[in-house]
Amino acid sequence: MADCIFIFGDYFSLSKSNSYFCNMNPDLELQLKTLPSEPGVYRYYDKKDQLLYVGKAKNLKKRVLSYFNKNLSGYRTRIMVGKIHRLETTIVPSEYDALLLENNLIKEHQPFYNVMLKDDKSYPWICIKNEDFPRVFLTRTKIKDGSEYFGPYAKVRPAKVLLDTIKHIYKIRTCNLNLAPAKIAEGKYRVCLEYHIKNCAGPCEMLEMKEEYDEKIAAIRGIIKGDFRQAKEYLVAQMGKFAEKLEFENAQMVKERMDILENYQHKHTVVNATINDVDVFGMTSDETAAYVNYFKIQNGNIIQSYTTEIRKILEETDEDILEEAMIEIRQKFSSDSREVLIPFHLSLEIPNVKLIVPKVGDKKRILELSEKNAKEYRLEKLKAVQIVDPERHTNRIMAEMQRLLRMPTEPRHIEGFDNSNIQGTNPVSACVVFKDGKPSKNDYRIFHPKTVVGPDDYKTMEEVIYRRYRRMLDEGEPLPQLILIDGGKGQLSSAVKSLKLLGIYGKITIIGIAKRLEEIYFPEDSIPLYIDKKSETLKILQRVRDESHRFGVKHHRTRRKNSTIKSELEEIPGIGEKAIELLLSKLKSVKRVKESSRETLEEIIGKNRARLVWEYFNPN
Repeated sequence: MADCIFIFGDYFSLSKSNSYFCNMNPDLELQLKTLPSEPGVYRYYDKKDQLLYVGKAKNLKKRVLSYFNKNLSGYRTRIMVGKIHRLETTIVPSEYDALLLENNLIKEHQPFYNVMLKDDKSYPWICIKNEDFPRVFLTRTKIKDGSEYFGPYAKVRPAKVLLDTIKHIYKIRTCNLNLAPAKIAEGKYRVCLEYHIKNCAGPCEMLEMKEEYDEKIAAIRGIIKGDFRQAKEYLVAQMGKFAEKLEFENAQMVKERMDILENYQHKHTVVNATINDVDVFGMTSDETAAYVNYFKIQNGNIIQSYTTEIRKILEETDEDILEEAMIEIRQKFSSDSREVLIPFHLSLEIPNVKLIVPKVGDKKRILELSEKNAKEYRLEKLKAVQIVDPERHTNRIMAEMQRLLRMPTEPRHIEGFDNSNIQGTNPVSACVVFKDGKPSKNDYRIFHPKTVVGPDDYKTMEEVIYRRYRRMLDEGEPLPQLILIDGGKGQLSSAVKSLKLLGIYGKITIIGIAKRLEEIYFPEDSIPLYIDKKSETLKILQRVRDESHRFGVKHHRTRRKNSTIKSELEEIPGIGEKAIELLLSKLKSVKRVKESSRETLEEIIGKNRARLVWEYFNPN
């Protein structure tokens, strides 16, 4: 057996083992022994020199050695580490610099095992063109010509709504003419249709002066930035001028524009105006992905909103993902805000930026709104995935169930049990089977208790569990990963007794679910588990429980009904159970047996028994 490397803290030891670190590349082994304890970026390569993973670390030595720990928890992480052939590191001044370098390397090389915000769309910007009498328009291309660009906007519609609002309030030109003062002075241009339909004030013929036009552009710039003060002052001044001249129709038109502006402001103001130039990051996550929402707040207004999904590859923590997303999104939207609201504390320090976890007040409310947007986005994605990629949807739910129920494996095969009887009469026990979270009705089973007398749920559960898994063991069938008992501690304890008798207790996860508060009980644990009512894990457990109850009640009613029907036929002297079953299978009810002719009865049960039935129902 080859020597293998294990890491304990910061130290190495060589031992005989069958670990996947056997036959480690000697160069890699040497590198691991000489790693620096400084911030930096590390890169893993396989034998074909393909980049597997890029990571950042506050302390390179501790972070890299953590991958070569023999107690790695994640399956994918173990697979990746088994492929590592060589390592490269780059030392940088701080953890933030490491994060920036990591982000750039991931974008450039796109390693297989890194999470990435794979979003290469070009987003629209609102441009105020660097020209005389500037145009204001939407574009996806930034040109370095001195023009001002605001955005980008994650969706086109909000940008168009904003632009339409601006054009309703202000008359600005849309033509491509060169309105340099010399060109206008030459008298080369004539007003167009836009002037005649009152969408433009005619600067091309000097019907509008540059100072007045620039005043409008300054107000527009403020609206785009979320500052409506200057725009309102401009409109109020316009109304005053028209009122002085007794031009009340024009004053009313300006008043309507003021109403449009206030309506837009009301829809987009979410907190008080003192919260200015702030980035907000809300987040939610599950077993397979994280969802991050970004708000840009200016003067209490949301001027940008963006949400993205980030797939988890190596069991990344929420902290790791938020750090990556925060840097990537701030770069994408060219944000230089010095205040960032986040849902939990990060060890990361960004130069000249204050990371805040708000506890109360307006900042807390805007963070909650961001988190709500992330959750809604997640629900939309899950609905779409359920239709487009059901396998991924199933894998995510199974992984979530494994984590919440503290199981060693995913519960791909679940069996649920429930008892049904009325004061001990006609008892049945139902066993339902779910595979990959869905009912497998062909595998459903009904048990009629054989050793239990009277209404004893505990003894009935004990018998049924023993019979079910004794037979599965005898026939070599695969056992389920999870058994769900409909009931509390009593029924669960009875089921556990049978599993212990069979020698399979501990090999299968078994839980009970109580109806009152949906408590989840585990054997040998007096404190129940309460799962989030919106959790898909709880919904599947409830469905298994409800299905076992439905299936059991259905067969209990059928048995009770059949026993009631049979009771009248059983009173006929000389008519046994077999004859009764023949009659009911053909005629379906006692009423039809009574109404049948003697010839019909003879065809079903023969001449002699038909005579007995006929004479019983026709004594005259």
